[in-house]
Amino acid sequence: MFVSRVSLVVPALAMIVAGVSTLHAQPYPAPSLAPPPSGAKLSIIMFGAHPDDCDIRSGGVAAKWVALGHKVRFVSVTNGDAGHHEMGGGVLAQRRRNEAQEVGKRLGLEYVVLDNHDGELVPSLDVREQIIRQIREVKADLVLSPRPNDYHPDHRYTGVLLQDAAFMVTVPNILTEVPALTRNPVFLYYQDNFQKPNPFSPDIAVSIDDTWEKKIDALDAHVSQVYEWLPWHAGRLDQVPKDAKARREWLKKDRASNITPALRTSLEKYYGKEGAAKVQQAEAFEVCEYGRRPDAAEIKRLFPFLPEVRE
Repeated sequence: MFVSRVSLVVPALAMIVAGVSTLHAQPYPAPSLAPPPSGAKLSIIMFGAHPDDCDIRSGGVAAKWVALGHKVRFVSVTNGDAGHHEMGGGVLAQRRRNEAQEVGKRLGLEYVVLDNHDGELVPSLDVREQIIRQIREVKADLVLSPRPNDYHPDHRYTGVLLQDAAFMVTVPNILTEVPALTRNPVFLYYQDNFQKPNPFSPDIAVSIDDTWEKKIDALDAHVSQVYEWLPWHAGRLDQVPKDAKARREWLKKDRASNITPALRTSLEKYYGKEGAAKVQQAEAFEVCEYGRRPDAAEIKRLFPFLPEVRE
């Protein structure tokens, strides 16, 4: 009996198409609108372009979460291999990775350094998937990053990458080997002083007076940056003391908080006018429109160390 090749190929193609359709039609958990159980431990992931950025922008608040038993991961999107005046490449990258691991020990958190070149970061699909993977791995409740307007292209593009990931972390057919989140995290920006195209809005402000020394502990571990590269770049390397104790005191003065009028007003919202007036060191955050938009109750859940919001 003669059977044409076409008659054999068509059913086979139909089976393949059906298989592909079935593959993409796998049931996934629907997105959840319900809040997590009361008292559940939080998962917070913070992104910076370089191995000292998370510490500079949010080391004090990170220490607060860790003290309450919540899980915190710092992620540097580049390996920092260009950030020095006397060394570079793999030697510098390894030094900065070691410094980051020391920070992890001092703060009691996980510090991940991705292997992208410093000064060469672009918002590519590959790096976006690295970001998505990190957020999904920790099942993040809260994600922090720089805003996408900054003097440094690596900082700007880290902000863009986080914006690009803010919805995609919940899309099952993106990066299929890592399960998608069923609840979009809240995304927040770190404080900065840039005014154009729009200034930073301190939606959430936290006193870190009680964890200020812990933040300095973290920054002190980034020797290549806070005592060498950044002072050299600013023309102030000769101002850095040689003695370890003296230079730590210098670092505290160098990194003291700039509490602007807008930041003080935001602190008053949480601590009251009298309490806010006493705050000396603070960190602030702006809510990103691309993630889940938290109400006052959720902000209190995500920042359990904040007093009640005061109207």
